Amino acid sequence: MITSRTHLVGLLGYPIEHSVSPAMHNAAFAHLGLDWAYLPLPVLPDRLGEALRGLPALGFRGANLTIPHKEQALAYLDDVTPEAQALGAVNTITIEDYKLVGHNTDAAGFLAALTEAGGQHQRAVVLGAGGAARAVVYVLRKIGVSVTVANRTLERALRLPVDVCALDAPSLGAALEQADLLVNATPVGMWPAVEASPLPEGLTLSPDLTVFDLVYNPLQTRLLQQARLAGAKTISGFDMLVYQGAAAFRLWTGMAPPLEVMRQAAYGHLVT
Repeated sequence: MITSRTHLVGLLGYPIEHSVSPAMHNAAFAHLGLDWAYLPLPVLPDRLGEALRGLPALGFRGANLTIPHKEQALAYLDDVTPEAQALGAVNTITIEDYKLVGHNTDAAGFLAALTEAGGQHQRAVVLGAGGAARAVVYVLRKIGVSVTVANRTLERALRLPVDVCALDAPSLGAALEQADLLVNATPVGMWPAVEASPLPEGLTLSPDLTVFDLVYNPLQTRLLQQARLAGAKTISGFDMLVYQGAAAFRLWTGMAPPLEVMRQAAYGHLVT
């Protein structure tokens, strides 16, 4: 039961009906006996500034940000960690003394999931150029992987310090011939548009690829199905979701996150 003493955190995004983060974090709070609550907060892009400025006044202790707010939020924060500043994207906010501090736990979540999956990678193609893509590019370059970003809008992709190509079959196909890792950092394929794929029509995947789809709901996206049919190794965005959520939990509460509790709660709310 939420009372006037309950510590509040929430998720700001639009849309957010697909998100399992409320279930994941509320299960963790309950497991540890914490009087905390995580609320879904649908916020239109043109209302983000107002929503963020209202959080401290309402007594919130922090928040998560998802599409389409990860980059735009930087303009409304009081402080940003060096890593989030370098990434140009924020997915977690802590609130202390009415000040909003931006963090990025996507990078740590992506690295943890990629490391857990195993394998060595030399060259990657990343689909998308938004906040999630920035975290992926940052991590891959940091661990010595060469990166090409494919995006429908080349101007947006050119803002990242990597090679770029158009998101069409000839250009993407040529880039993938040199790659051993493909990462989808776009929302294409996310519930409810589960039949959509970010791959252009006519593109064939190599069985030598590892395909990592950051979309986690549904668990088996159309892209991952295409990758399996091609014989490629696949990584779901589900593990990244749990790891980035655990990092946010630690920032807010200062406590070790109950990873398995969070994993099971999130899994139970997925569109599988």
